[in-house]
Amino acid sequence: MRRLWGRANSVNVQKVLWGLDELELPYERLDAGGAHGIVNDAAYRVLNPNGLVPTLQEDGFVLWESNAILRYLAEAHGGPLTLPGDARARARIAQWLDWQATSFTPAMRDAFLQTFRVAEAERDQAAISASLLRTERHAETLDRHLADQPYVAGEHFSIADIAVGCAAHRWLHLPHARVERRALSRWYEGIAARPGAAQVIAEPIC
Repeated sequence: MRRLWGRANSVNVQKVLWGLDELELPYERLDAGGAHGIVNDAAYRVLNPNGLVPTLQEDGFVLWESNAILRYLAEAHGGPLTLPGDARARARIAQWLDWQATSFTPAMRDAFLQTFRVAEAERDQAAISASLLRTERHAETLDRHLADQPYVAGEHFSIADIAVGCAAHRWLHLPHARVERRALSRWYEGIAARPGAAQVIAEPIC
């Protein structure tokens, strides 16, 4: 029995959905978070004391934090997500997972929330502009990094591409002007064409 708690339009839940679908693992997704509530229920807090999503349940094992779940899926189920044996290659993947969580996604938070969670007349345009500027800097970093390699962590698709790819999907579909990044776009189009990405790509940004 494998269950995933979380709403499908959550960028963190999307990372896990992509990982599960990449591995073709069967699972049941249960709506939680946002308008679905549940995350503050006592029973859910037993599973995830943070009251956030996603939460993965697998044969009695419970795990939260999206990038930790991606690492677990790669280590426990391998397949196309198998982590490399070389410690430095694994560290490279971990580096980009952390970059997504601490730099790329947080930078666009205000632009996303102000656009989709605040009425137009009440939006803080200064916060949006500052958020877009911060994200552009990170997009430039990613674009420059991808200029001479096919995937985020090197020559092979990995969970780093899933984590950064979900953030890039949101960034590239925000209804705001942005600088064209050829390497970033080439990489995104390639990973978005993978069958495992289908569910994430089909979900509207909101």
